[in-house]
Amino acid sequence: MWRIKWVDNLQWLAWLLLVSHFVLLVNSVASNLHLMEGTSIPEILGSDVFFEIIDPRELGYTYRLRPAKDFGAPFNDSFQAVGVGLVPVDPPSGCGWPQNADSVEGNIALVERGECSFVSKALKMEEVGALAVIVADNDIRGDEHFIDMVDDNTLREVHIPAGFLLGKNGHMIRRTLEKLRRKRAVVNIPVNLTYVPLVKHKQPPWLGW
Repeated sequence: MWRIKWVDNLQWLAWLLLVSHFVLLVNSVASNLHLMEGTSIPEILGSDVFFEIIDPRELGYTYRLRPAKDFGAPFNDSFQAVGVGLVPVDPPSGCGWPQNADSVEGNIALVERGECSFVSKALKMEEVGALAVIVADNDIRGDEHFIDMVDDNTLREVHIPAGFLLGKNGHMIRRTLEKLRRKRAVVNIPVNLTYVPLVKHKQPPWLGW
Protein backbone atom coordinates (compact mmCIF):
# COMPACT_ATOMS: atom_id res chain seq x y z
CA MET A 1 0.00 0.00 0.00
CA TRP A 2 2.81 2.42 0.87
CA ARG A 3 4.49 1.52 -2.41
CA ILE A 4 1.33 2.41 -4.32
CA LYS A 5 1.16 5.82 -2.63
CA TRP A 6 4.86 6.42 -3.34
CA VAL A 7 4.35 5.64 -7.05
CA ASP A 8 1.30 7.92 -7.15
CA ASN A 9 3.32 10.73 -5.59
CA LEU A 10 6.08 10.28 -8.19
CA GLN A 11 3.51 10.43 -10.99
CA TRP A 12 2.00 13.59 -9.49
CA LEU A 13 5.44 15.21 -9.19
CA ALA A 14 6.30 14.31 -12.80
CA TRP A 15 3.02 15.84 -14.00
CA LEU A 16 3.66 19.01 -11.97
CA LEU A 17 7.17 19.38 -13.43
CA LEU A 18 5.79 18.90 -16.95
CA VAL A 19 3.18 21.64 -16.46
CA SER A 20 5.79 24.01 -15.00
CA HIS A 21 8.11 23.41 -17.95
CA PHE A 22 5.24 24.10 -20.38
CA VAL A 23 4.41 27.42 -18.68
CA LEU A 24 8.04 28.52 -18.84
CA LEU A 25 8.22 27.55 -22.51
CA VAL A 26 5.11 29.57 -23.36
CA ASN A 27 6.47 32.62 -21.58
CA SER A 28 9.77 32.27 -23.40
CA VAL A 29 8.05 32.03 -26.78
CA ALA A 30 5.93 35.08 -25.98
CA SER A 31 9.02 37.18 -25.43
CA ASN A 32 10.53 36.25 -28.82
CA LEU A 33 13.95 37.56 -27.78
CA HIS A 34 15.85 34.36 -28.56
CA LEU A 35 16.83 33.84 -24.91
CA MET A 36 19.64 31.56 -23.92
CA GLU A 37 19.69 29.79 -20.58
CA GLY A 38 21.23 31.91 -17.86
CA THR A 39 21.03 35.15 -19.86
CA SER A 40 19.72 38.27 -18.14
CA ILE A 41 17.54 40.94 -19.76
CA PRO A 42 20.31 43.59 -19.84
CA GLU A 43 22.62 41.06 -21.51
CA ILE A 44 19.97 40.31 -24.12
CA LEU A 45 19.27 43.95 -24.85
CA GLY A 46 22.94 44.95 -24.89
CA SER A 47 23.38 48.19 -26.80
CA ASP A 48 20.35 47.57 -28.99
CA VAL A 49 17.43 49.99 -28.93
CA PHE A 50 13.73 49.48 -29.36
CA PHE A 51 10.90 51.42 -30.93
CA GLU A 52 7.17 50.86 -30.86
CA ILE A 53 4.61 51.49 -33.56
CA ILE A 54 1.45 53.00 -32.10
CA ASP A 55 -0.40 53.47 -35.39
CA PRO A 56 -1.65 51.67 -37.41
CA ARG A 57 -2.77 48.99 -34.99
CA GLU A 58 -1.91 46.24 -37.50
CA LEU A 59 1.75 47.06 -36.83
CA GLY A 60 1.34 47.76 -33.11
CA TYR A 61 4.38 45.89 -31.82
CA THR A 62 7.83 46.58 -30.38
CA TYR A 63 10.77 46.37 -32.79
CA ARG A 64 14.46 45.88 -32.12
CA LEU A 65 17.23 47.93 -33.74
CA ARG A 66 21.00 47.46 -33.87
CA PRO A 67 22.50 51.01 -33.75
CA ALA A 68 25.23 51.94 -36.22
CA LYS A 69 28.53 50.82 -34.80
CA ASP A 70 30.86 53.75 -35.44
CA PHE A 71 28.97 56.57 -37.13
CA GLY A 72 25.98 58.77 -36.49
CA ALA A 73 24.41 60.17 -33.35
CA PRO A 74 23.29 57.78 -30.58
CA PHE A 75 19.75 56.76 -29.72
CA ASN A 76 19.78 57.96 -26.11
CA ASP A 77 18.15 60.40 -23.71
CA SER A 78 19.06 63.30 -25.99
CA PHE A 79 17.03 61.72 -28.80
CA GLN A 80 13.40 61.22 -27.88
CA ALA A 81 10.94 60.92 -30.75
CA VAL A 82 7.37 60.54 -29.53
CA GLY A 83 4.52 60.24 -32.00
CA VAL A 84 6.86 60.74 -34.95
CA GLY A 85 6.30 59.35 -38.44
CA LEU A 86 8.21 56.35 -39.78
CA VAL A 87 8.20 56.86 -43.54
CA PRO A 88 9.21 54.19 -46.09
CA VAL A 89 11.48 55.96 -48.57
CA ASP A 90 10.77 55.80 -52.31
CA PRO A 91 12.84 54.33 -53.90
CA PRO A 92 13.65 52.00 -50.96
CA SER A 93 17.47 52.08 -51.22
CA GLY A 94 17.68 55.66 -49.96
CA CYS A 95 20.81 56.25 -51.99
CA GLY A 96 19.38 59.14 -53.99
CA TRP A 97 16.96 61.98 -53.46
CA PRO A 98 13.62 60.34 -52.58
CA GLN A 99 10.45 60.95 -54.52
CA ASN A 100 8.61 61.39 -51.22
CA ALA A 101 11.17 63.78 -49.69
CA ASP A 102 8.42 66.04 -48.32
CA SER A 103 7.03 63.14 -46.28
CA VAL A 104 10.46 62.07 -45.03
CA GLU A 105 11.44 65.53 -43.79
CA GLY A 106 10.91 65.86 -40.05
CA ASN A 107 10.26 62.14 -39.65
CA ILE A 108 12.25 58.90 -39.46
CA ALA A 109 13.27 57.40 -42.79
CA LEU A 110 12.87 53.67 -43.43
CA VAL A 111 15.25 52.53 -46.17
CA GLU A 112 16.57 49.19 -47.38
CA ARG A 113 20.06 47.77 -47.41
CA GLY A 114 21.93 47.70 -50.72
CA GLU A 115 23.21 49.82 -53.65
CA CYS A 116 25.28 52.17 -51.47
CA SER A 117 26.97 52.26 -48.06
CA PHE A 118 25.14 52.68 -44.78
CA VAL A 119 26.89 56.02 -44.33
CA SER A 120 25.69 57.23 -47.74
CA LYS A 121 22.10 56.32 -46.87
CA ALA A 122 22.29 58.12 -43.53
CA LEU A 123 23.85 61.22 -45.08
CA LYS A 124 21.23 61.38 -47.82
CA MET A 125 18.39 61.08 -45.30
CA GLU A 126 20.05 63.72 -43.12
CA GLU A 127 20.20 65.98 -46.18
CA VAL A 128 16.50 65.40 -46.81
CA GLY A 129 15.78 66.43 -43.21
CA ALA A 130 15.02 63.09 -41.55
CA LEU A 131 15.38 62.89 -37.77
CA ALA A 132 16.92 59.41 -38.01
CA VAL A 133 17.26 56.55 -40.45
CA ILE A 134 16.35 52.89 -40.05
CA VAL A 135 17.96 50.50 -42.52
CA ALA A 136 16.05 47.26 -43.04
CA ASP A 137 17.87 44.22 -44.39
CA ASN A 138 17.05 43.58 -48.05
CA ASP A 139 16.51 39.91 -47.19
CA ILE A 140 12.76 40.07 -46.61
CA ARG A 141 12.81 36.62 -44.99
CA GLY A 142 15.57 37.55 -42.55
CA ASP A 143 14.15 37.24 -39.05
CA GLU A 144 17.17 36.50 -36.88
CA HIS A 145 20.56 37.95 -37.83
CA PHE A 146 21.48 41.56 -37.16
CA ILE A 147 24.26 43.20 -39.16
CA ASP A 148 26.70 45.70 -37.70
CA MET A 149 26.49 48.92 -39.70
CA VAL A 150 30.03 50.26 -39.90
CA ASP A 151 31.67 53.39 -41.27
CA ASP A 152 32.71 53.28 -44.93
CA ASN A 153 36.04 55.06 -44.27
CA THR A 154 35.12 58.06 -46.40
CA LEU A 155 35.62 60.41 -43.42
CA ARG A 156 32.09 61.80 -43.79
CA GLU A 157 30.24 62.72 -40.60
CA VAL A 158 26.67 61.65 -39.93
CA HIS A 159 24.74 63.71 -37.38
CA ILE A 160 21.52 61.70 -37.08
CA PRO A 161 20.99 58.29 -35.45
CA ALA A 162 20.99 55.20 -37.66
CA GLY A 163 19.93 51.64 -36.85
CA PHE A 164 19.61 48.24 -38.52
CA LEU A 165 16.25 46.43 -38.65
CA LEU A 166 15.59 42.79 -39.47
CA GLY A 167 14.48 42.34 -43.07
CA LYS A 168 11.21 40.63 -42.22
CA ASN A 169 10.19 43.51 -39.96
CA GLY A 170 11.04 46.07 -42.63
CA HIS A 171 9.14 44.10 -45.26
CA MET A 172 6.05 43.72 -43.10
CA ILE A 173 6.02 47.40 -42.15
CA ARG A 174 6.34 48.52 -45.76
CA ARG A 175 3.86 45.96 -47.11
CA THR A 176 1.25 46.69 -44.42
CA LEU A 177 1.44 50.45 -45.00
CA GLU A 178 1.05 49.91 -48.75
CA LYS A 179 -1.96 47.66 -48.14
CA LEU A 180 -3.56 50.28 -45.90
CA ARG A 181 -2.58 53.06 -48.32
CA ARG A 182 -0.75 54.84 -45.56
CA LYS A 183 2.32 56.99 -46.14
CA ARG A 184 3.74 56.47 -42.67
CA ALA A 185 3.46 54.71 -39.34
CA VAL A 186 3.56 56.55 -36.02
CA VAL A 187 6.32 55.52 -33.61
CA ASN A 188 7.91 56.19 -30.26
CA ILE A 189 11.68 55.76 -30.20
CA PRO A 190 13.57 54.77 -28.15
CA VAL A 191 11.53 52.81 -25.62
CA ASN A 192 13.16 51.38 -22.50
CA LEU A 193 12.49 47.66 -22.02
CA THR A 194 15.20 46.97 -19.46
CA TYR A 195 12.76 46.55 -16.57
CA VAL A 196 9.77 45.28 -18.55
CA PRO A 197 8.89 41.63 -17.76
CA LEU A 198 9.58 39.31 -20.68
CA VAL A 199 5.95 38.21 -20.91
CA LYS A 200 4.98 41.83 -21.62
CA HIS A 201 7.34 42.25 -24.58
CA LYS A 202 5.01 42.66 -27.55
CA GLN A 203 7.18 41.33 -30.34
CA PRO A 204 5.97 41.01 -33.96
CA PRO A 205 4.20 37.65 -34.41
CA TRP A 206 5.76 37.00 -37.83
CA LEU A 207 9.31 36.61 -36.47
CA GLY A 208 10.74 33.11 -36.11
CA TRP A 209 10.39 31.78 -32.58
